[in-house]
Amino acid sequence: MTRSRFLSVLTAVLAMVVAFLVAPPPAAAAVTFTSTGVNQNGGNCLDLPGSSSTDGTQLRSFTCGSGANQNLGFTPVPGSSDLYTITTQSGQCVDVSGASTADNAAIIQWPCHDGTNQQWRLTPVSVNGTDKTFNLVSVSSGKCVTPSGGSSASNTNLVQLPCATANGRVWRLPGFAGSGGDPATPPAKTVRVYWLKPSDVPFDQRYPDGIANVMREAQRYYKQELGKTFTLNNPVVEVVGGDQPRSWYENTPNGGDRYWWAVTNMQNELARKFGLDNPDSRWLNVGEISAEGEGAGGGASPGWVVLSGHDADGAAGTSGQSMNRWYGGMVHELGHAFGLPDAASTDGTPMSASFYDYPNTHFNQSQKNQILNGPYGSFLS
Repeated sequence: MTRSRFLSVLTAVLAMVVAFLVAPPPAAAAVTFTSTGVNQNGGNCLDLPGSSSTDGTQLRSFTCGSGANQNLGFTPVPGSSDLYTITTQSGQCVDVSGASTADNAAIIQWPCHDGTNQQWRLTPVSVNGTDKTFNLVSVSSGKCVTPSGGSSASNTNLVQLPCATANGRVWRLPGFAGSGGDPATPPAKTVRVYWLKPSDVPFDQRYPDGIANVMREAQRYYKQELGKTFTLNNPVVEVVGGDQPRSWYENTPNGGDRYWWAVTNMQNELARKFGLDNPDSRWLNVGEISAEGEGAGGGASPGWVVLSGHDADGAAGTSGQSMNRWYGGMVHELGHAFGLPDAASTDGTPMSASFYDYPNTHFNQSQKNQILNGPYGSFLS
């Protein structure tokens, strides 16, 4: 792997970064589908009690059966890739009662309207041995559908609580039909992106959204430079619930250099959970973890980008630095993943410290040829 340790040397360069705002290309459109919703804590189904048609009926988790009152219709919100309205058997919409933002607000059915308390983001969550698993995130509150108290018992009312990757917040949607395919098995020759959230780090939608935006900008840049670019999946970022708390990733030795501990621990966990190789001929993999530790960082090697907490924070917009720094950094690390070495000097290319000048940095012809003719050149189209 090749490190990117330029921050302290190039503070002056950072001050010269020119603001550059580019709207990301639209994500692939979502598609309509029908599914049950199976809670991963107890295996009960999202259920409309008694097939009720009454406005305001609170939904519940209940023993799975074959009744239509457990069938849900998922309709994409126009122009989105991961937002849906969800209808029950009665034709009403799954709704946060009163558009509340409070913990434990009831999840009910209500006549459909265009309010964001009836819009739901399907955020993928990795569950070992299971596919098509998601948080159901209310757009209006940012909170997740869950059985009250996280209960595994049948006949438990549904409420909203802060999102997490604990099983009580996670629902399997066996009928999911996203335009990018099953998020657990994306198409080959694509760039696969993960945000690994340690078990004690709260879920924050800014992280998958921000990382996705950085990837889309890097995708645009590669198209500009090479005339070809890589394919991102839908959803762009797979949210992975870490098996360990943040301190474990930061302080568990993995090799002789502490710089790599957090990201190597992340990489090993992703490889185990998803059956990934290093390098992997199916996907070019990008992992970011919300952990870092003293003196730690990240980098890349052919087929992999592994980045630590400061990159995840930067993508999420919580670092206070210009987004150009994170755009340039991702372009740089992806260059390594496509097979490029660091430049020998600050030469105006993104494989040198010139990536801090983003977007005023460009691949030279030799670098372009190396990418296009390298081991992952066939991933570009």
